[in-house]
Amino acid sequence: MYVYMKAAYLSMLPDSESRPFGDNEVDLFRQVPTYKQKIAGKSPPTEKFAIRKARRYKGSNPIRLPVPVLEMMYMWNGFSMISKQPELTEGMMETLLEAERTLQAAPENEYSVDDACLILLLKGLCLKNQGQMQAAEDCFRQVYSSEKKLKFDHYLVPNALLETSLLCIDTGRKEQAIKLLQKAKNNYKEYSMESRTQFRVHAALIKLKADTNDQDEITSL
Repeated sequence: MYVYMKAAYLSMLPDSESRPFGDNEVDLFRQVPTYKQKIAGKSPPTEKFAIRKARRYKGSNPIRLPVPVLEMMYMWNGFSMISKQPELTEGMMETLLEAERTLQAAPENEYSVDDACLILLLKGLCLKNQGQMQAAEDCFRQVYSSEKKLKFDHYLVPNALLETSLLCIDTGRKEQAIKLLQKAKNNYKEYSMESRTQFRVHAALIKLKADTNDQDEITSL
């Protein structure tokens, strides 16, 4: 995981900027699978995720990951933690817009749809943090409407449903939120970092149930 993150940071440096320590991100990405280990007979989900992502660098003509550092920030709930720091959100949005322009200008490849959907998901989170709820929801919807076109990053769909449901909660649409959460919980299995997503879905459902029960008690008084 540490090797993957080091490579991820280096890969997002401008081509004109020198690489510290003499490391090359492509070489580092190719080393990632060699460090695979098992704990109690199982590989940690983060390591599985890193290995899947690093596969893009195995061939002689690697296809760059668009925003691997921001993607891992999402996995570790970074977007929520910086929600009250607008200058950081603005900087992340600029990075995402630049990645989007680069992707659109590049020849299409087998990862193009997946990369576009990743950028959309992260853009949606930035827009939500900026209070642009409808624009954020539009981004999330574009992700899960692309479900059948995704080839590798299937985790994006249940997470887009989850983020839409959380946005619905924030805007008072609890019934719609519950439907989206149930769909994310029941319709998707065996995707990257599944336990993390399922935990967040479960937590949201528990909170909605508690809020609904509290409201029922208030109504009955």
